[in-house]
Amino acid sequence: MNSIVKYVPNRIDFLVSFAEKYLAKAILCCLLFAVVIGPPNSAHADRIKDLASVAGVRANQLIGYGLVVGLDGSGDQTNQTPFTTQSFNSMLRQFGITIPPGSNFQLKNVAAVAVHAELPAFAKPGQTIDITVSSIANAKSLRGGVLLITPLKGIDGEIYAVAQGNLIVGGFGVEGRDGSRVTVNIPSVGRIPNGAFVERAVASSFAGDSKLIFNLHAPDFTTSKRLADAINELLGPGVAKPMDSTSIEVQAPQDPAHRVDFLALLENIDVTPGEASARIIINSRTGTIVVGEHVRVSPVAVTHGSLTVTVREDVSVSQPGAFGGGDTVVVPDSQVEISEESGAMFSFSPGPTLNDIVRAVNEVGAAPGDLMAILEALKQAGALKAEIMVI
Repeated sequence: MNSIVKYVPNRIDFLVSFAEKYLAKAILCCLLFAVVIGPPNSAHADRIKDLASVAGVRANQLIGYGLVVGLDGSGDQTNQTPFTTQSFNSMLRQFGITIPPGSNFQLKNVAAVAVHAELPAFAKPGQTIDITVSSIANAKSLRGGVLLITPLKGIDGEIYAVAQGNLIVGGFGVEGRDGSRVTVNIPSVGRIPNGAFVERAVASSFAGDSKLIFNLHAPDFTTSKRLADAINELLGPGVAKPMDSTSIEVQAPQDPAHRVDFLALLENIDVTPGEASARIIINSRTGTIVVGEHVRVSPVAVTHGSLTVTVREDVSVSQPGAFGGGDTVVVPDSQVEISEESGAMFSFSPGPTLNDIVRAVNEVGAAPGDLMAILEALKQAGALKAEIMVI
């Protein structure tokens, strides 16, 4: 009897230990399988990973200054860019080479460049990242150049990566002796894939807090609520709560390994985002107009005409007769013409849809500039139920 009493507690301790170690992961795997399969009516839903990002999980910008050498005479004109010469002399001094004072030499195969890169989240020392190299002086082309070792710093001044390598330049330029030149793309910018080694990791708060914050890419109260409801429906009430139109707070496991599994589960949950507000986007530079789905117009009649004023300036020569006195003079000849096109009137019925608006505008043949004027007039009249944004 005593042996049985001693055996049972040991058995229970083993089962409890086994459950704590493997049960949470097993439950997460089962839930993840259910999320991946998804309900049959989730065809129009988006994954959380496509709608939001995790606070604190972000990339960091790096920048550096360096020299590109080996150019075929297309480098900086050092008589106009003294900092290129100073940088080159500083590099030579590190190798024990001193340039005599007052030396005047041209470094046609050297260019001063700015190097920038993006350090991904959770990047570890020894990993490689892509870099972009841009001329900051008057170098004509970086094609065929080699970037010398360049430290890349963050906003805090610390070195996080070191770059070096051969440039890949997509553009090129050809110049003739008479000064004519043909340029394709941008020859003064190049890239080096895997051109920098990470030297320092950036500290992250991902594993240090008991909560995860999801930030929506497009703030919306409806989407925020639906995202929290979808998480609570799967994991239980109170796990997630919307904080505002952008952020959703989620209770997370403390163990970093379980937190990765937990986040892998959450980011694959399907959520139907809220519909965007009625909005019209106008690009004033290109004339592009985008009308949202929920744009509505109250009953209104619109007419739009076009008034064109043309001024032509000609010059005629007035000469005196063969035996008459006088001088030959230049007489200006101005002609002014005014033409007005009759604009057809069209009307909108109560609550027209996007298709009705497009059809009515196409029928009168309104150009993008005319359409901008019509939309602005409708907004001022209070007939347009949408927000106009000019970019």
